[in-house]
Amino acid sequence: MDINLFKLCSGLKFLGYLMIFLVAAIIGVSYYVVVVLTLGPQLSHGGFTSVGFVVIIIVFHLLLVLLTWSYIMVVTHDPGSVPENWKPTSEENLEAGPDTSDSTSMDVLESRQALSYCRNCRNGKPPRCHHCSVCQRCVLKMDHHCVWVVNCVGARNYKYFLLFLLYTFLETTMNTIVLLPSFLKFFKEAKGRSTSPSDLALTFLTFVLNLAFALSLLCFIIMHASLLSSNTTSVEVYEKKGVVRWKYDLGRKKNFEQVFGTTKALWLLPVFAKEDLENIPALHGLNFPTCSDDEAQ
Repeated sequence: MDINLFKLCSGLKFLGYLMIFLVAAIIGVSYYVVVVLTLGPQLSHGGFTSVGFVVIIIVFHLLLVLLTWSYIMVVTHDPGSVPENWKPTSEENLEAGPDTSDSTSMDVLESRQALSYCRNCRNGKPPRCHHCSVCQRCVLKMDHHCVWVVNCVGARNYKYFLLFLLYTFLETTMNTIVLLPSFLKFFKEAKGRSTSPSDLALTFLTFVLNLAFALSLLCFIIMHASLLSSNTTSVEVYEKKGVVRWKYDLGRKKNFEQVFGTTKALWLLPVFAKEDLENIPALHGLNFPTCSDDEAQ
């Protein structure tokens, strides 16, 4: 009996649902410690003349809204699925077979040979498409499967994922800075017992968690910023080795626009302008311009 071990990976998706509750719990605990235990009392003692604390609270809530919004978008949005019985737009011209004596036809033949087929999905695979063993389907421009969002990160939700990373990093960094004085006074407060032991322990734990997330997210942001600048996914890093010039690298500006769109006002929001969705094929994950296409224009 043949056993497909990759199908066992689909069980990891249930672990992701626990991660959603974990994310919600971390956000809830951080909110309680930062706003209720730390900023709230200081603001009440200083009154509304304490402009600094008011600004910090406003920025904290703004980042929290953007973080939560981005997280919901990356969790709920399909990264991009291959249409049933998908075929490339040039397939009709290829049915009769190219003339191998013509150089242009040879390029077409090479393009056709580059197209692949997924035996698991029993469907064609567009360029930059890969099969996810957890989701048990092919994902357009797949970057990776993220257990934290119970979803794959692909062509249609990569922007939301990057914004989630950015705002989570900014929020956890801000929390770490706000809680730093309380963390430094931890042992003094514990000895004097001027604060509830449970509040002290919660403040200590929240500081450590936020510091750990901030440092780890900084590494992820640097990595994905490098991938974004070269129009490369995590999967394609290995395919790119040994290549003189990555064929999808159109320059930093165009690479950025293929993920975030051209509407600058929406770059920092987890939404796309209608015009970008209509004019940027890469956002749909089926067609991607290459260096040769860009040079021809």
